[in-house]
Amino acid sequence: MDAHNVAVQVIENKVQKFHDLQKPFRNFHGSTNSTRPSQRTPDKSVDTSGLKNVLQIDEKAMTAIVEPNVPMDALLLATLEHNLLPLVVMEFPGITVGGGFSGTSGESSSFRHGFFDSTVNWIEIVLAKGETVRASRTHLPDLFWGAASSFGTLGVITLLEIQLRPAAKYVQLTCSSFDNMDAAMAEMGKETINSAVDYLDGIVYSHNEIVICSGKLCDHIPPKAVVTQYTRRHDPWFYIHVQRQTSKSRQPIVLFIPIFDYLFRYDRGAFWVGKYAFQYFLTPFNRITRYILDRFMHTRVMYHALHASGQSKIYIIQDVAIPYNGASDFLNWLETNLTIYPLWLCPLRQRRDAPDSQHGLYGYLGNPSTPEFMMNFGVWGPGSSDKRRFLAQNRSLEQKVDALGGRKWLYAHAYYTEDEFWSIYDRKAYDALRQKYGAQYLPNVYDKVKVDLDADAQRATTWLAWLILLFWSTWPFSGLYGVLKAWQGGEYLLAKEPPAKLKN
Repeated sequence: MDAHNVAVQVIENKVQKFHDLQKPFRNFHGSTNSTRPSQRTPDKSVDTSGLKNVLQIDEKAMTAIVEPNVPMDALLLATLEHNLLPLVVMEFPGITVGGGFSGTSGESSSFRHGFFDSTVNWIEIVLAKGETVRASRTHLPDLFWGAASSFGTLGVITLLEIQLRPAAKYVQLTCSSFDNMDAAMAEMGKETINSAVDYLDGIVYSHNEIVICSGKLCDHIPPKAVVTQYTRRHDPWFYIHVQRQTSKSRQPIVLFIPIFDYLFRYDRGAFWVGKYAFQYFLTPFNRITRYILDRFMHTRVMYHALHASGQSKIYIIQDVAIPYNGASDFLNWLETNLTIYPLWLCPLRQRRDAPDSQHGLYGYLGNPSTPEFMMNFGVWGPGSSDKRRFLAQNRSLEQKVDALGGRKWLYAHAYYTEDEFWSIYDRKAYDALRQKYGAQYLPNVYDKVKVDLDADAQRATTWLAWLILLFWSTWPFSGLYGVLKAWQGGEYLLAKEPPAKLKN
């Protein structure tokens, strides 16, 4: 804690200087699992990249005190040493604790426990005026809930206490296939209220092929059962393996997966987005090429390449939540308008137990009129190569979500106009929080998440700049540059194996 306090003091001093000048700043974390790039500009940012330590794990209280830049794999390894694990573990190893809290993160246990921020007991935050405070559900609850999903626009989070639960060696995963969304949603609804289920998500392979995956923690497997892993070079990619197995049988199939492999089952290939890299470079997509190119298929490396190449500007990358009763309508709309498959389904419990859970941007999530559950659709794939058409595709998706009473999570790209954005998100509550805690001079959330497709063209004011832009937009130069930067990008695998007592 002494080293932590010294680091926080440095951050306080830097923030105080920005506050005195009323000069906006951004937080530099050192890495990002957002599709928006993170760039370090020392005169305009506060560097928190050194806050990456697990400081304490309390086995009796089942809590962990961690700094915000601790990634999911490091957190999981640390908690598994105590036979514990976080209630919600985001699916990519490089997603950080602070990013999960500030960026509306959820995973397959979020139907039970809510978003990652719902599993946090308290935060330490350096306010935009340079003062450090702690906020929790009972102390400064408006700041606590408002900082969740605020993307650092209320201050700099420097410490969090996270809830844990007993771990197990395996997840017993039952995968059931359905030929229509109504039947799949009926299964999802049944499993949502099943108290024995710990993890729940789904994959839409096509309009008529949907698999629901329901998981239970377990320490023992049947004598003849086969353990399936997904994190090693020679292992199958999860989504491909599930589709092959379910297509062989009309009955549900059961997989036994080590807990570590289950929680990071989508790391290799970043769900299925990695296949687009093979298409881009005109490379066969099969088990041999996936094995050979495995280094580039982990999410840490893929994000590195994504930002270096600028390819995120031509891909539709959207996570949106739809009320359960609108899920079939939304899938039909996607089929007609985008036809991007696979899609990810992840049920989210969004209504909060806390009666005073005012939440800034997202309004009052403790309200009984708020739908308790929403279905997250992960829509990730290539869009139109024409910028105007690409913009129209994204805007029409956002409009459909709004029409169905859904919500859009802001970690990805937002194409709303400013007026549209603030007609959806609660600007009154959000601005009141920023005013109360002295953060009104910082960039607001809309400033941080909006996408400006004309920015490159506006910057290209000389012939040389135009030539560079032309070069960058010509196949395959930006992709090759991304591969080069990914190759130079450092470590991509886990620093060590899971604890021996949790290996199969």
